[in-house]
Amino acid sequence: MADALEILNLVKKYDSLIAVNDVTFNVKPGEIFGLLGPNGAGKTSLISTIVTVEKPTSGSVKIFGTDVSVQPRVTKSMTGIVPQEIVNHGFFNIEEILTFHSGYFGIRNNKTQIHFLLHKLGLFEHRHKRVKQLSGGMKRRLLIAKALVHQPKLLILDEPTAGVDIELRQSLWEFVTELRKSGVTILLTTHYLEEAEQLCDRVGIIHQGRLRRVGPTKELIDEFTQRNINLVLSKTTGSLTNKYLTHQDQNKVSFQIPSTMKVGELLAQTQLNVSDIVDLQINEGSLEDAFRRVLGGVE
Repeated sequence: MADALEILNLVKKYDSLIAVNDVTFNVKPGEIFGLLGPNGAGKTSLISTIVTVEKPTSGSVKIFGTDVSVQPRVTKSMTGIVPQEIVNHGFFNIEEILTFHSGYFGIRNNKTQIHFLLHKLGLFEHRHKRVKQLSGGMKRRLLIAKALVHQPKLLILDEPTAGVDIELRQSLWEFVTELRKSGVTILLTTHYLEEAEQLCDRVGIIHQGRLRRVGPTKELIDEFTQRNINLVLSKTTGSLTNKYLTHQDQNKVSFQIPSTMKVGELLAQTQLNVSDIVDLQINEGSLEDAFRRVLGGVE
């Protein structure tokens, strides 16, 4: 089966600015892939080429094996996008907008799908409201409904929870998880790295137009972070000598060990007696820690 998304040696230049610089990665069918990077890293330019808003300077983008530059109508029919910006839809109500948007894809009598989305996104009771009457969170839900009205196989979420409250953010992520279970492939950009850590099967970290790292989320965390071990002992111990020791104060000691190292290995090295341990606290590394390490190592 072809990859849901294949980016090969993609370059996008704007005059003298290279926004996307020889980027290559793929997104597998049915996975959630996180594209992470600071502002100005090249994420939006990359997404713009995927959905054919921009033409690539060189390289290629394929959606389920079809080149977006060769058959844009076909690839657009397989793709839904939730942009960062909330678009003004004039004086139409929600249901009218979704009906019109269905027509863009040649879909008539799409009421079943429209009502399904309105119910899932908590918009059904507001379906006769005009966009200007909606709250910011409702407008964000409308964008998601628009992206899904033609039942795409690939969904692109560009900062979908920016500026929304915690309750709405949680409900949106639950819906994203449901979509993934139904077979929809998802490309996600977000600045909420703790959410990317929970949701994404794999992530790619982009900076200054270049893809710096890509791989399974857990493996990147293991590679670029360490575990902090804090012990409280029942009695004061003598000075410890261990390369992982970061702090010692009377009966409190702290260590920083590789993510792959087990606590038992550490205790064996220090020759501490397990019966003397009153409290043990383990702080695992996070995707945010890995993200900072990767960017910190950028030349």
